[in-house]
Amino acid sequence: MSNMFMEISAFILTTSGWVLVSSTLPMDYWKVSSLDGTVITTATFWSNLWKTCVTDSTGVSNCEDFPSMLALDGYIQACRGLMIAAVCLGFFGTVFALVGMKCTKIGGTDKSKAGIACFAGVNFILSGLCSLSACSLYAHQITSEFFDPMFVAQKYELGAALFIGWAGSILCILGGSILCFSIADTFTKRHGQGSYMYKGAASHSHISSYPRGYAKSVNQKPPPEYNSTSRMQHFDKNVYV
Repeated sequence: MSNMFMEISAFILTTSGWVLVSSTLPMDYWKVSSLDGTVITTATFWSNLWKTCVTDSTGVSNCEDFPSMLALDGYIQACRGLMIAAVCLGFFGTVFALVGMKCTKIGGTDKSKAGIACFAGVNFILSGLCSLSACSLYAHQITSEFFDPMFVAQKYELGAALFIGWAGSILCILGGSILCFSIADTFTKRHGQGSYMYKGAASHSHISSYPRGYAKSVNQKPPPEYNSTSRMQHFDKNVYV
């Protein structure tokens, strides 16, 4: 029963993390213009993986999509691919987790369901690692430009989307690890039952060592001694015939 509760808790963690990671992909504020050293702010610049925008002091935003995918910086293309991979892996992990959990009626035997649950945990771990790598790569680019004294263009700070992506990645990795370790109890129980059956079979192996029809009974008593006295008693009725 505790193993089932562990799987349910892991499923809640991983599903919540996958939802956060999926919401991070189209979110706007991956990076926001820095206000460091600025006295009067007339506009705020912000950007994500798909577009760059500017919001003036009246609250009106003007956005422009990136014109060419091939002309983008390499880190943006890498972040796009990693985030899309994280969303896909999380989706397949959710499906496999529903099949492999003990509280569901599909998936076959306990051994096969444990293998499916472990595979789902691996998918969630990979999803979390992909999302974590994408957010970390994007944040590294922002911080390297911010602390570079030779960089004279607009500097940015970390946006809210990065923190949400990091939180979702941690939930996916944590829940996936719990799913992988939850199958250890299943295989331990099966191994213990197998050892018990093997010992029980070994205790009776001496009976099957004899050929068929010649098995020696454990409770069989030795035949009575056939001496000369019993032989005379057997033939005393016909001695005078």
